[in-house]
Amino acid sequence: MARHTASARRTAFLLSGLSSCALVLTGCANPSTGSAEDDPTKPVTLRFWHGWAEKNEVKAIDDSIARFERLHPNIRVKATGNVTDATVNQALRAGGDDAPDVVSSFTTNNVGQYCSSGMWVDLDPFMKKTGLDKDRVFPATLLDYTRYQGEQCALPLLADAYGLYYNKDAFEEAGIERPPRTMSEFTRDAAELTRRTKGGGYERVGFMPNFRLYQNSPDRLFAQWGPSYFGEDGKARLAQEPAAREFFATQRELIRSQGGYGPLEKFRTSFGDEMSAQNAFLTGKLAMHLDGEWRGLFLKDAPFRWGTAPLPVPDDRPETYGRGYLTGTVVGIAHSSTHQNAAWKLVEFLTSDTDQVVAFANAIHNVPSTKAALASPELDSDPAFRTFLRIAGNRYSSALPASVNGGQYVVSLQDFGYEVESGRVRDLGRGLRELDEQIDADNLQARN
Repeated sequence: MARHTASARRTAFLLSGLSSCALVLTGCANPSTGSAEDDPTKPVTLRFWHGWAEKNEVKAIDDSIARFERLHPNIRVKATGNVTDATVNQALRAGGDDAPDVVSSFTTNNVGQYCSSGMWVDLDPFMKKTGLDKDRVFPATLLDYTRYQGEQCALPLLADAYGLYYNKDAFEEAGIERPPRTMSEFTRDAAELTRRTKGGGYERVGFMPNFRLYQNSPDRLFAQWGPSYFGEDGKARLAQEPAAREFFATQRELIRSQGGYGPLEKFRTSFGDEMSAQNAFLTGKLAMHLDGEWRGLFLKDAPFRWGTAPLPVPDDRPETYGRGYLTGTVVGIAHSSTHQNAAWKLVEFLTSDTDQVVAFANAIHNVPSTKAALASPELDSDPAFRTFLRIAGNRYSSALPASVNGGQYVVSLQDFGYEVESGRVRDLGRGLRELDEQIDADNLQARN
């Protein structure tokens, strides 16, 4: 799954690694098929590498491993935490006795690389052998981001859902009775909630639309339109998507209605760090804020009343209200492991055992990643958290499609978004066509 610290790091991992062989596996890895002939009933030690580093999260994964070892006393799991994708991939290319058997990643964008390179093995034969029906166990959207071109080389290990946090006190002060459900309501409420200083600055903005804020990567809000990034031929099609024009038009209107890009960007640069007590929503500088389910953990002592809701949807698609952007942690088996059947036992337990998934989700305040766990009465009953469970279960919620180069298209979209919001893109249609051309060129290069 992902969690607060993981989510904050996820984009940084992607940006720092895309240009290196450590993350761009195609063409620089030499994977083998691995071995699935080991006897999982024999004594064995598995190496499990993961990215969790925060004290409570490490305890939660260690508790999960302890539960697994009680069920499988012949299997010992040696866990190594705070490991990046780049480090994992270097180890998998090198192979040997010190390489991991089971690996996890916070970066769903890299699944296309894991599958296409063969670094992570196809899990379908293991599921068939043990009778795990993935379509009955996992929500369809989560399966979508754990496979590439039909190969299921990963499974979801908890998820993140994105929604709207809002300041109830600010809403009451502005006379707004409920959070916005459509984009026109969103724009109107953001303007109503904005408070300017006598000097022309801001005391508070209704919603900070600028893409450089915290979790405001454009793909998160764009998900409310349910866009198709690629056509059946695999080529980028954002220029053909009316949703892309609508999305950028909405963001521009949010900017205009709250004072313009320059003043908003100046105010944004005054915000404290996302993970600190100076977070802009926590300090009252934002009345509404896009974020994931983990944010609630940081708001227990907020000096105002707050609530959660799904993000608004386009005005002409009110039936989709309740949807949101989904992502999460993925887990798989290393191609070089000589203990793949035993490794599958661990992967199967971590991802599909209902009691385990619920316990892990509650421990680190993430969205569970199986249908049964999402419906469990044992889940955290906090109403703010339940909002994100409903988002995760909404049939319109969506995740990013996998790509061969680890989501380089998301980085390209983000760079394009910076140009659009600052007014440097005069012709949006032409800009989107050029963006498609860039995405297609990057994908072609990754395949060659």
